[in-house]
Amino acid sequence: MYFPAYETEKSSVQSAKESGEQIPAGTETILVVEDEKTILQMARQMLERLGYTVETAGSPAEALQISKEYDATIHLLIADVIMPDMNGRDLSVRLSKNHPALKTLYMSGYTADVIAHHGMIDEGVQFIQKPFSLRDLADKVREVIEQ
Repeated sequence: MYFPAYETEKSSVQSAKESGEQIPAGTETILVVEDEKTILQMARQMLERLGYTVETAGSPAEALQISKEYDATIHLLIADVIMPDMNGRDLSVRLSKNHPALKTLYMSGYTADVIAHHGMIDEGVQFIQKPFSLRDLADKVREVIEQ
């Protein structure tokens, strides 16, 4: 039996550095809200490897609590579009009341067209489709933050 080689995120970063390829990084604070624990942990690890300060929440209610207690600026919200109790769009609106400069990047396993068609997010908002690579996440986060 032959199994495909598995490349860890660490080796992806290392190989990109060795090839001279620049992966965008930063030092901003990002709040990631995702009800799937595995994806939440993966996103945290990827963003921390890129240099970001990362707060995570497994639910919208937890995210709202973190935003109330967090004294520093939260620069970016990365939120799953579809979550129990509250969708990502509504969460973004509520968080923006306490953090008016907050930018939002939505993520979903569905394509942006499908999500927009069902009215979950407006067309033209910042979106990344799951699953995403370290490179895709790094590029999209920098794009949204620098808007």
